[in-house]
Amino acid sequence: MSSAKVGRRAPDFELEGTDGPFKLSDHLGERVVLLFYPGDNTPVCTKQFCSYAERADDMRDLPATVVGISSQDLVSHQDFHDKHSIPVPLLADTDKSVAKAYGVSAPLVGTRRAVIVVDEEGVIRHHHAHRLGLDFQTVDEIRAVLDGLPRRAGGAATRD
Repeated sequence: MSSAKVGRRAPDFELEGTDGPFKLSDHLGERVVLLFYPGDNTPVCTKQFCSYAERADDMRDLPATVVGISSQDLVSHQDFHDKHSIPVPLLADTDKSVAKAYGVSAPLVGTRRAVIVVDEEGVIRHHHAHRLGLDFQTVDEIRAVLDGLPRRAGGAATRD
């Protein structure tokens, strides 16, 4: 059973990614959006991440650090990232331990499509796992979630 619920501290993790290692606790003081997805080069995931690439400036302008997470290895992620000019780093959760910690691992499917927002204090403020995984949250929907969160005293809402 996952302890990753809204209002609880986000489980810390460190994964290798297309921009180098990423450790969640290194991002305290900023918001972080975790985009869990089933797999590189699958139809819906490709559509999802290509939609982000088409709006790369809007993705970069989100008031948060955004990363994609799935169970493929770094080589697969790098190929997917480069092929589609994906504007966010992709992290390799090859043993699915992070997906399990966040409650987005499912039998047969593997990693479920989900958007999880961690606030400046390391607390989960939004946790949306897609039931079937056939749709995804757009840039505008992610921005609306971020805009709807209260600002934390002393925490930076944007990244530099």
